[in-house]
Amino acid sequence: MTARCVMVLGTTSGAGKSWLATALCRYYARQGLKVAPFKAQNMSNNARVVASKKGQGEIGSAQYFQALAASAIPEVRMNPILLKPEGDTHSQVVLMGQVSAELTAMPWRARSLKVWPHIAKALDELRAENDVVVIEGAGSPAEINLSSSDIVNMHVALHCNAACLLVTDIDRGGAFAHLYGTWALLPENERALIKGFVLNKFRGDAGLLAPAPQMLQELTGIPTVATLPMWWQHGLPEEDGVFDDRSVVSGQVTKTVALIAYPRISNLDEFQPLKNIPGLRLQWVRSPKQLAGLAPGDWIILPGSKNTAGDLAWLRTQGLDAAVAAHAGRGGAVLGVCGGLQMLGEALIDLHGIDGNAPGLGLLPLVTVFAQDKTVQHTETRFDTNVACDSPWSVLAGVGVSGYEIHHGQTTQHPAMAAKGDVARAVLPDGLGWQNGAGNVLGVYLHGLFENPAALQALFGASVPTLDSVFVGLADYVAMHFGTGVLDGLLAN
Repeated sequence: MTARCVMVLGTTSGAGKSWLATALCRYYARQGLKVAPFKAQNMSNNARVVASKKGQGEIGSAQYFQALAASAIPEVRMNPILLKPEGDTHSQVVLMGQVSAELTAMPWRARSLKVWPHIAKALDELRAENDVVVIEGAGSPAEINLSSSDIVNMHVALHCNAACLLVTDIDRGGAFAHLYGTWALLPENERALIKGFVLNKFRGDAGLLAPAPQMLQELTGIPTVATLPMWWQHGLPEEDGVFDDRSVVSGQVTKTVALIAYPRISNLDEFQPLKNIPGLRLQWVRSPKQLAGLAPGDWIILPGSKNTAGDLAWLRTQGLDAAVAAHAGRGGAVLGVCGGLQMLGEALIDLHGIDGNAPGLGLLPLVTVFAQDKTVQHTETRFDTNVACDSPWSVLAGVGVSGYEIHHGQTTQHPAMAAKGDVARAVLPDGLGWQNGAGNVLGVYLHGLFENPAALQALFGASVPTLDSVFVGLADYVAMHFGTGVLDGLLAN
């Protein structure tokens, strides 16, 4: 095996592992090295469609972006296990890109022995094919209640003798205690793999940190190798949770896009480009009060969901169903993406226990039936020229777009309503997109609409920074703030 492994561990979730791993992928790749990302097990409802031995499969969005940063083709070996939460105590298990009913039904701890051979094989193959593998951990490596069944942190690090960085979010406070406590709870052979501490999201005078880094090094023998200043607008999509509310609108606000933030929201990273549209305010909504001030020219978006029926019930409990319907009734633009499209219809029908039965919002005359097999595929398509000409979406007529599909639901015209003449307008082929008679309500199965430059230009007359420019910025940032020779030295250990 030829690849040297560099691993990014965190003291907590949200410490900055994904962001830093992505930056390192581009940092090492632009030195002419062949680089691949890896995360043994990711828990996220943000997923992308990538290549697999079975055609196409799913991996976490973070590893997808890391692969692009590494100038590598994203594929399922980069994230062998993906856990997609469907409730507070239940997740769908995706093994090597494919849903595994057996693993999904298996208790958490019992999975470890079953999946470790797949994880080790994928990592060993990537090591044999690359110069560097940048590995991302999960949560904290010091979760001692889970250490006996660990398959994503120190078990992986020991398997490949990774040079590890331990990153902490200093903005939350308690950073030095987090670093020391994490180190102290690790056994000696695992501590030996940690080569440096990283302080992330720092605000203020760096001179005030002394003497803490030196004291920490005296206690642990490990240097603090970087202090990374807070950077809100780096351009990389958030891996988990909704975008922060600190986004700054460029120029005067001319349009508000309100995204409904239900509990099992999925694939929210596809809306990252909207943060960079001049004059557009992106608002995450959890109550009807937040929609009260919307103008007819503003949009409401119902994003994807990993539990459509459950999130639809939450929507009704909050009173958001009536608020969305009222906005649509005033002629306001409403867009549903994947699960959001399903919610806009008349009914959800589940004969196989996939998601649940539920009445829809009734804004599109459609019905969704959940199939046992999941559709997972890349899609290139084009909006029909019959998009309603007086609608907010008329500018999409004839626009070619590419994206991806991840859904169990199959959506068609509601037969009884169609028989009475209430027919949705098909604006994308193969059941991928529908519009109501008035034209202001649009539902699409295609994820990634706003990642298409042609769609952004049509809808907003604007372009946004390319992903490649974002990766370059990330690599420049770590090169600037890490100590001289630190990142290159990780490959020599």
